[in-house]
Amino acid sequence: MLSVESSASRPLVPREAVLEKEARKTHWKQDPESVKADILQVAVSEFSVKGLSGTRIDEIARRTATSKRMIYYYFGDKLGLYREALESEYRRAREGEGEIDFSGLDPVDALRRLVEFTFDFHREHPDFVAMIAHENTQDAVHLAQSEAIRKLNQGAVKQVGEIYAEGVRRGHFRPGLEPVRLHWTISALCFYNVSNRHSFSAGFGDTIHSEAGQEEHRRFVVDLVMRAVMSNSQSAEISRFVSQEREEPCSPADKCPHPPLR
Repeated sequence: MLSVESSASRPLVPREAVLEKEARKTHWKQDPESVKADILQVAVSEFSVKGLSGTRIDEIARRTATSKRMIYYYFGDKLGLYREALESEYRRAREGEGEIDFSGLDPVDALRRLVEFTFDFHREHPDFVAMIAHENTQDAVHLAQSEAIRKLNQGAVKQVGEIYAEGVRRGHFRPGLEPVRLHWTISALCFYNVSNRHSFSAGFGDTIHSEAGQEEHRRFVVDLVMRAVMSNSQSAEISRFVSQEREEPCSPADKCPHPPLR
């Protein structure tokens, strides 16, 4: 004869847990975009550390107080979530570039501002760098399938191309450079600074990645890019275009690797 478990013998669900669950449901219904954004933010942090294969949807659901079912509702599956997370990171970078105020700037100062932004953005968003690094271990197959990222990147090349073309027209920049190559150079210098920080520091010391070292390296990267594009007639005055010189020059004891231009 089957025994029927009485309701009194069943473990009671704490009232706080019930209320929390109901509150989450209300939040999902009232602000679904906020919930989706929260899932994407946590997904980026997980994918940046563990990659696509190592990331668990269960962990993302736990950290966002959602559920696997809800995540699949928004993104389809783990691959769909990965692609949207990747796109969201590129979108944030490109939107940041689009918000730079170039009004009143000549092409030289505009390019300098763009390099400074790119350097700072990579430093402030290591998850973006790590996620791209993971994607490259997979031959960027998912990135290549994203039409959204392709369009975003076209906009980035267009922006630097317009600045460069105006600089050439005014005689500030030397002609003959491809905008995509200029974009590559800026990205490479700023990306490597973050992606290889730990391996570089382990092999060569952490001087460059100290706070003071990063300030100096930021100036050096800007200087390097500007020297690469300046016309011969303008290169003698390039110190005017460097972000910020040291108030006091290095002494020999400082072993300053990149003294200010004079």
